[in-house]
Amino acid sequence: MLPLDPSDWISILARLSLAIFVGGLVGLERQIGRKPAGLRTHMLVSLGSALFVMTGLQFGQNSLDNTTRIIQGIVSGIGFLGAGEIFAKSRRTPDEIKIQGLTSAAAIWVSASLGVAAGCGLWFMALTGAIATTLVLHVIKYAEKRLDREK
Repeated sequence: MLPLDPSDWISILARLSLAIFVGGLVGLERQIGRKPAGLRTHMLVSLGSALFVMTGLQFGQNSLDNTTRIIQGIVSGIGFLGAGEIFAKSRRTPDEIKIQGLTSAAAIWVSASLGVAAGCGLWFMALTGAIATTLVLHVIKYAEKRLDREK
């Protein structure tokens, strides 16, 4: 984790911009697929994660204890958002047990991790993770469809 100096506005703006950008990459793919959790949701999840981590870095000064606790809280908290995505889709047909929204929930979870990476100043990790996530969501979807047609 790269330290955060509160007077270094360029670093702060760059980290927050990166968080919005990487969350937006994932969110754009979901938006194009007309998923409920789209562009804005993923951008906000990533931005919020970055803000939480950066706040921990600000007050943690030479201690990773605060930051690791914040990351643990993000991981736990984002699970509720993901569960809400799954529950909202399953609720439409109360007679039938149907699980939907797992990929959207996973994408929200990944967007949070991208925000954490951006907030920690791990530029390459955040960008590579966003590109990899977008490829998995977009390319693997076509592979799944092709495999389903072959059955």
